[in-house]
Amino acid sequence: MVEHLVQPLFLVDGQGIQNEVPSLPGTFRFSPDTVLNEVEACLNLGITNFIMFPAVAKDLKNKEATYSYNPQNFYLKTAMEIKKRFPETCLISDVAMDPYNSDGHDGYVRAGKIQNDETLPILAKMAVAQAEAGFDILGPSDMMDGRVGAIRVALDEAGFTDTGIMSYTAKYASAFYGPFRQALDSAPRDLENVPKDKKTYQMNPANKREALIEADLDVQEGADFLMVKPALHYLDVIHLLKETYELPIAAYHVSGECALLLAAAKMGWVDFDRAMPETLLSIRRAGADVIITYFAKRFAKGLKG
Repeated sequence: MVEHLVQPLFLVDGQGIQNEVPSLPGTFRFSPDTVLNEVEACLNLGITNFIMFPAVAKDLKNKEATYSYNPQNFYLKTAMEIKKRFPETCLISDVAMDPYNSDGHDGYVRAGKIQNDETLPILAKMAVAQAEAGFDILGPSDMMDGRVGAIRVALDEAGFTDTGIMSYTAKYASAFYGPFRQALDSAPRDLENVPKDKKTYQMNPANKREALIEADLDVQEGADFLMVKPALHYLDVIHLLKETYELPIAAYHVSGECALLLAAAKMGWVDFDRAMPETLLSIRRAGADVIITYFAKRFAKGLKG
């Protein structure tokens, strides 16, 4: 099952950094030099797939997220170095404005609202820069309408016809993203005239039918994978997409879902070494071809004994 797993990596600029995320024990923020050691350790366990997220300094953030496609972006330079050192890796990016903009939102904010159409050209520039850096698959996590099509056109025009798109097709406005946002400092800012949450563009947890609508659009626009996020609390949605579409289905076992299991194990309420594999198995059984989980490395270590 290791071949189906993707290990998330949190990146920060600097040197010699490996800081544990307080709300997600066992998960770290790495600087570009230390992440190379982590990638090598994962490869030795059979993990070849990685999804990378940047934690960007506040002074590099602005409303237009221009640092996202700056050639000096440490995130892009780190991807280049990983592919140079370990060409066998499959690197998946994050395409969204929230790590880079001063509002903490996935889209461009104007007059107190997310501007869908004004966001698309920014995402397209970001996507091309990531493809140039060597990312094999791009992960639009923003949930803007039409972004898969805009990214596909931009990639094709730039000559990156073989770069894949793993669309966050059914990304719900979930309560389980807390540790992730802490790790990246990417929560919406408490600023005047800025939306306080992401409910206007992420999906209502009560709505399963909308997943089919979003998936239809993503398929038409050229997605190569369809993703459901979160995974464990939306197994029915994973199964629905698997039964309906021929594209591979990805599932993101998100930070809050992982943190719950870690907390219960710490209290002695569950046996982590038994519960964690069972959890991943349930996601796979629901129909996920790809599972993004903070437990990928731990699972692989368990198989090694």
